[in-house]
Amino acid sequence: MTSLPTEIADRLKRTPDGLVPAVVQQHDTGEVLMLAWMDDEALHRTLTTGRATYWSRSRGEYWVKGETSGNPQLVKEVRLDCDGDTLLVKVDQVGVACHTGARTCFDDGLLSG
Repeated sequence: MTSLPTEIADRLKRTPDGLVPAVVQQHDTGEVLMLAWMDDEALHRTLTTGRATYWSRSRGEYWVKGETSGNPQLVKEVRLDCDGDTLLVKVDQVGVACHTGARTCFDDGLLSG
């Protein structure tokens, strides 16, 4: 069982598999870096360690951003949206955020504009 405080856990609206999307943003520029997923335990670890921790849907395990890549996300604040179904994680990104080596996961994704 998670150690996430009840007052936070009760506000979360999770997907059927217990996850909440986390939009990750550079704290000082507002740049959107990536989208990841958190369950209660990942959120608890993020809030208590100050290191962004996510649930990998493809690997079925927790991962701390930067633990293997050397590009950590140092958490500045975490916010919950008004509906309780999306997290905003403001970080200080060290190095690149995307596994492809791009600064953000959205660098090569322009569809319009």
